[in-house]
Amino acid sequence: MRAWVLLSAVLWCLIGVGWQRSSLLTKKGFVYGKAGHPVKIYVKLHQNSPVLICMDFERAGKETVDPTYTWIGPDEKLLTESNQINITKTGMLVVKDFLESMSGVYTCTLSYKTVKAETQEEHMIKKRYDFMIFAYREPDYSYQMAVRFTTKSCIGRYNDLLFTVLKKILDNLISDLSCHIIEPSYKCHSVETPEHNLIHELFIAFQVNPFAAGWTDACNDSVDCEDITNRNILQARDRIEEFFQNQAHVFHHNFNKILPAMHFVDHSLQVVRMDSCRSGFGKNIGLHSNCASCCVVCSPGTFSPDVDVTCQSCISIHIYGAKSCP
Repeated sequence: MRAWVLLSAVLWCLIGVGWQRSSLLTKKGFVYGKAGHPVKIYVKLHQNSPVLICMDFERAGKETVDPTYTWIGPDEKLLTESNQINITKTGMLVVKDFLESMSGVYTCTLSYKTVKAETQEEHMIKKRYDFMIFAYREPDYSYQMAVRFTTKSCIGRYNDLLFTVLKKILDNLISDLSCHIIEPSYKCHSVETPEHNLIHELFIAFQVNPFAAGWTDACNDSVDCEDITNRNILQARDRIEEFFQNQAHVFHHNFNKILPAMHFVDHSLQVVRMDSCRSGFGKNIGLHSNCASCCVVCSPGTFSPDVDVTCQSCISIHIYGAKSCP
């Protein structure tokens, strides 16, 4: 039996008994330096960085004589070719399988010559380009929802019964998505309608959460499990919205019949998305305006415990991605 039909039956029964992101990202996926101004780049966890170009856009449009390129990593050591570092002969850098600990300043020094044609006089030029690279991950979604049901009275056990049955139905509706209902609550209020009628309504609130028991089984060893949990929570949201839409549909098509005293109040469903970040990550719109919706790795001097939204200050931290303050 469909869930919305089941709830309708219960209500009648009750009354019967009472990517990479950068401000300088080009169409080709190249990011050019900007002398004197660090370029911020955001790389999703376990993904590859865009191609970092060791020169500015203007310089790239000209011939460069005898260029040499030197890349220094966040640990202030010379970068060389490895499984995670790819440097081309023309100074292009790609960082592979990006991790929290790889965040920081990547500095490239470009050295080249200018040659006067008439005298063959050479002059060495050096330019420095800084790239601030931050690991990020998508936030974990959950949904805060609120609905209203009419009731015969604010006193009596049927309000508790409706509340219990509704939670059980919604849990069953989304259990295969590894989602569940948490923090459910309700209050009964007297409401005066525009027609000056006084009715009683249950104001019900609950949160739809993607971390039901066994949720990690749905990840299938994926390194970007928030992509899977977020997809599941979106499906759970859609199912619950459809469930209450069907409740309204049932009662609209029974207008010639006597409605139960307890029924869903049409258009009362409210849905608000709530974001949280995994430990070691947080949101900071001021610092990371180019990735405002991202959970960006906590910088040195900050940390984030489990399921927080922002990174908190801790002066004793000197690494990226700290999860606690020693």
